[in-house]
Amino acid sequence: MSEKKGRVYLIGAGPGDAGLLTLKGKELLGEAQVVIYDSLVNPQILKFCRPDAELLFAGKTMGRAHISQEKINELLISKAKEGKTVARLKGGDPFVFGRGGEEAEAIVKNGIDIEIVPGVSSLTAVPAYGGIPITHRQYNSSFAVFTGHQGDDSDYDPAQTETLVFLMGLSNIEIIMKKLLESGKEPSTPVAVISCGTLPEQASVVGTISDIAERTRMLDVQTPATIVVGEVAALAESIGWYEKKPLFGKTIMVTREKEASSEFAELLASCGAKTIEFPTIRIKPIRDTKEQELSVRNLGDYDFVVFTSVNGVSNYFEVLASHGKDSRDLKGKKIIAIGEKTSEELLKYNLVPDYMPEVYTAEGIISLVEKLNLDGRKILIPRALVARELLPETLRAMGATVEVLCVYETLVPDYTKEELDLVKMSLSDGEIDLVTFTSSSTVTNFFSLLGKETELFARTVFACIGPVTAATLLDHGFTPAVTADIHPPRGLKEKL
Repeated sequence: MSEKKGRVYLIGAGPGDAGLLTLKGKELLGEAQVVIYDSLVNPQILKFCRPDAELLFAGKTMGRAHISQEKINELLISKAKEGKTVARLKGGDPFVFGRGGEEAEAIVKNGIDIEIVPGVSSLTAVPAYGGIPITHRQYNSSFAVFTGHQGDDSDYDPAQTETLVFLMGLSNIEIIMKKLLESGKEPSTPVAVISCGTLPEQASVVGTISDIAERTRMLDVQTPATIVVGEVAALAESIGWYEKKPLFGKTIMVTREKEASSEFAELLASCGAKTIEFPTIRIKPIRDTKEQELSVRNLGDYDFVVFTSVNGVSNYFEVLASHGKDSRDLKGKKIIAIGEKTSEELLKYNLVPDYMPEVYTAEGIISLVEKLNLDGRKILIPRALVARELLPETLRAMGATVEVLCVYETLVPDYTKEELDLVKMSLSDGEIDLVTFTSSSTVTNFFSLLGKETELFARTVFACIGPVTAATLLDHGFTPAVTADIHPPRGLKEKL
């Protein structure tokens, strides 16, 4: 019986920013049954792995290897020989100071198929995020890259190269600068050190060969860091763009439900923020109720269907599907949707809302329907089990028959005491600059999980979407510093 044959994908994860992972890398991560990853891989990238993938950490912590290189090679080979598809995920580009060549040789020697997916290397990406082009017609015609782990006995001559890039060289920066002076480089040659490049923690220090070591020591620059030496390094001060983003340096907590929090977090990250996802609501579908069965049976009776949220849309259509129905069965009914995201969700079911209020609240719908003749009309509102009664009550007062159909409920997520203690510590230490709330439920559950000790939130700013969410926060004894009138998360991002 022949041995099952697996394969290995050697994938570059890029320099840190998850958005710099290649499309090819993302695609193959979604196929791999086993993912072996390093410490410099952004955890956000692991979200692209298939849900049942076996995730194995093989990086370094505090400068110590978690697994030796030989053991990593053995692990790759043994998993592949089990017939599995294995992804080896390495920071940057695996063939640039990443020992990718060693791993590839070992894999091929054992007769295992391999595919190499280059990654965006920190040697170009980190300087770019610092505003430094490593080539520029006015300043250089060449550049060289070195591993900064070289010591006093290393042998390199930079005299003929205008731009030098040192990776992983912060601990040896004094030695590196000394050797550059000895080789004939001018003490006034510009040098830039970029720490945690492409990440929200990025910090850039610009100086010269003569003073950069002292500057990095005074500012307590952290690893990993990339060092750029040459005239182009001075351009960091004029071109530098990433650290000028409007929310750069801010740590923002997102409390939306898990399924939606990542999208909002990415929106904030695009403005330079570091985001922490702490969902305070969990969506639980409600299915197979007598009310749902009756509603579907009498579907032809409704004149209007009002969707107030994305979850209302997705869960309602799952209810329809469970009874053998779909969007075609809503033919002839007027559809009202609150918010752009709700409207976009309807498009997934080939429906375009007939009406969408200018203000994305229940009050907005009320303002809209006042222009319609609802007397004697029958209206269906698929929604959460617990929600404001303002909308159905107002519609009934206009003469409509309103049926509220519960298709999901919002619950408080389960967290361990240790997880909650870590969040409390981050808040009390001032590590979180801003907490965002997108609904009243996110507010109520946030304080249910963490309590209302004033000292805990003394250094925290709160931001809300919509006046109703802001009012709920006030009811809990805290005043929002920012309230976005425009309801989608994008509106809150703009307000921030």
